[in-house]
Amino acid sequence: MSEKKKRVVLTYGTFDMFHIGHLNILKRAKELGDYLIVGVSTDEFNALKGKKALIPYEHRKKIVESIKYVDKVIPEKTWEQKVEDIKKYGVDVFVMGDDWKGKFDYLKYYCEVIYLPRTPGISSTELRQTTAYNQGYEEGYEDARKEIIQKLKENLNLSDEEIAKALDIPKERVKAILEEAAKS
Repeated sequence: MSEKKKRVVLTYGTFDMFHIGHLNILKRAKELGDYLIVGVSTDEFNALKGKKALIPYEHRKKIVESIKYVDKVIPEKTWEQKVEDIKKYGVDVFVMGDDWKGKFDYLKYYCEVIYLPRTPGISSTELRQTTAYNQGYEEGYEDARKEIIQKLKENLNLSDEEIAKALDIPKERVKAILEEAAKS
């Protein structure tokens, strides 16, 4: 009686700012086989692609390794390694998100290629943009708060304590803002 060969699935990604979309694609990839290998892009490879991950490779690798659907994590160092990895690990199915549709069709010579739909409304790019927007918003908010504090002090002659209470911020913060404003 021969043992049934495991169906090996392979996917790649940066997996920066790990989110539900990443989890969904890993879960769906695992459902296509028995053994899931995930290539996580190294920081060096991301640099070659013109990308910079916010989370270092070693941390991203550990996060992906901790996912129950993942059986093995390998480093993704080059575009060209995919054929080598397919041969080395006996891959039956190559999986990517459908934002890559058609880009890896050349791998059909070696294994089945499947493009899975992305989870709507979430991506690391969107998270980075939202984070940058929020940071800009917070910086703008801080500028407005400084201006309000200065006007309360100058026009209404309120004490630092009264301003702090009105704006619900520490008295020390009010004092620091006023000292900074006085220097400029």
